Amino acid sequence: MKIVLIAGSIVGTKTKTAMLKVQEIFATKFPEVEVTMLDLAEYDLVFSDGRNYFEYEGDTKYVTETIMAADGVVIGTPTFQGSIPATLKNIFDLLPVNAFRGKVVSTVVTAGTSKHYLMVEQQLKPILAYMKAHTVPTYVFAEDKDFLRKEIINDDILFRLDRLVDDTVTYVETHAAIREKKDKLYDF
Repeated sequence: MKIVLIAGSIVGTKTKTAMLKVQEIFATKFPEVEVTMLDLAEYDLVFSDGRNYFEYEGDTKYVTETIMAADGVVIGTPTFQGSIPATLKNIFDLLPVNAFRGKVVSTVVTAGTSKHYLMVEQQLKPILAYMKAHTVPTYVFAEDKDFLRKEIINDDILFRLDRLVDDTVTYVETHAAIREKKDKLYDF
C-alpha cells in the first residue's frame, strides 16, 4: 500500500505540523505501509499549462507521478481567504481529471478560526469528487488554538488524526478488495 501525504502550502507551520504527526502515526501503527511526504514548500513546481502530468520535468514531474502512483492520499491544507491555497489548487490543475479514480483521499485542514470549517464541504470535497476520489467522509479540522510552538496541544485533534489514519488504511484496503472482486468477474 502506497500513501502520499501532501502538506499543501508553501507558507506557515500548522499544516506541516499536522502532516508530520500523520506521518508519525502511520510509521507507528502501520510500518508496512509505504508513506511519502510531499511538503509543497520543498519543491519547485511550475504552474499548470495544460500538459499531461507526465510531460513535466523536475520537481513537478516527481510530485505528480508520486501522487498518481499512490493508493491513498492524505491532503493537508490551510485555509487562506476562506479557500484552499493556490499551491494546492495548482496540484489539482497539474493532474488529470480522473487522477483520484480508485484512490482514497483523506483531509486535514488548518485554519485561524472555526468560521472556515465549511471550506472543506463547499470547495475541497467537490474538487475531489470531480476528480473521482473515494473520500473518507470525516476530516480533521484544527484551529490556531490547537497548536503551540509547532506542536499540537489539543488531545481531541491528536485522537482524530489517529482515527483518520486508521480510516484511511481501512478504506484503501476495502476499496482494493472491492476492485479485486470486480476484476474477478471479467475473464481476461
